[in-house]
Amino acid sequence: MTAHVTHETSGSSGTPLRVGLVGYGLAGSVFHAPLIAATEGLALDTVVTSNEERREQARAEFPEVRFAASPDELWARADELDLIVIASPNKTHVPLATAALKAGLPVVVDKPVAGTAAEARELAALAEERGLLLSVFQNRRWDNDFLTLRSLIADGELGEVQRFESRFERWRPQPKGGWRESGDPQEIGGLLYDLGSHVVDQALVLFGPADRVYAESDVRRPGAAADDDTFLAITHTSGVRSHLYVSATTAQLGPRFRVLGSTAGYVKYGLDPQEAALREGTRPSARVPWGVEDEALWGRLGSGESPLTGGGTPVRTLPGDYPAYYAAVADALRGKGENPVTALQAAAALDVLEAARRSARDGVTVALPPASASVSATAHATEEQSA
Repeated sequence: MTAHVTHETSGSSGTPLRVGLVGYGLAGSVFHAPLIAATEGLALDTVVTSNEERREQARAEFPEVRFAASPDELWARADELDLIVIASPNKTHVPLATAALKAGLPVVVDKPVAGTAAEARELAALAEERGLLLSVFQNRRWDNDFLTLRSLIADGELGEVQRFESRFERWRPQPKGGWRESGDPQEIGGLLYDLGSHVVDQALVLFGPADRVYAESDVRRPGAAADDDTFLAITHTSGVRSHLYVSATTAQLGPRFRVLGSTAGYVKYGLDPQEAALREGTRPSARVPWGVEDEALWGRLGSGESPLTGGGTPVRTLPGDYPAYYAAVADALRGKGENPVTALQAAAALDVLEAARRSARDGVTVALPPASASVSATAHATEEQSA
């Protein structure tokens, strides 16, 4: 169910919706702030950070932005804001989203929205009770390759999809440190909950709810404390099997997607270019093409031949479109559209991530409850001894 927003927005009179951004690290500075600023009808009003270097960085790009030292300052000014975006470390997502909703403010939370599916569902219930938008930033639903694959499937170009292989792999033999690689469970670090949040969400969007989950998870790099090489196998209730890989230890990268259907397959190498562009300081603009990929990286569609030897037909990759997420959020806040990514959808992905963690730990295949039951109850998966 989609919450009906009761918070009075300044945008209702035609002026931009005022956004408070909590956190200005990687997520806040590279993704959220530029995308908010590029969205018609949204205005970056306040950035919460006590780090002076990050303040200077934000001020250089957004001269009129205001600053707050703590999120509590935003709750005290709730009547001056229309949306809170939480881009702080994972362990803060639930308490900050809870506080924002209780202050009467709609919220966008970076992924993962919570450490457990139960917490995500509790947040969804609170947002519904308050009549407020709660959306989760799953930007990779707007990756160029994902949009292209979704279009191919919708057009029946692969026939009946049987297996979906998705890889989000990197070669980072030396750990960077920080909370993302911490072994402390409270930090919600590791690749399973980081990159895994993306590949699982994409698989569920494409092929529906998960029925069973099997996983293998390792800590391979010397000095690393959290999983850095993980594999998940999902059997969807639709019958499709998804094989998902997330790794920081891949010396030779595999295809981003390899999708096998009853009549054809689709193979795509290379990552969507939007993150790299944002990191380099390029900003979305109507004047310049955005998310467009070089023809040399287009995927190939066909059967019986290897794309590496020129087999199959090149398929133009659709442009990636991260700005579409915040445009949809703005429309939802004005009552003109639906929440682009709900907390209940994020909870379904967390069901899979929790099952994967359990599978890897205990060496079992984990069966999930029916999707209808998982919406209203915490996932108490039953276990089946793996073959």
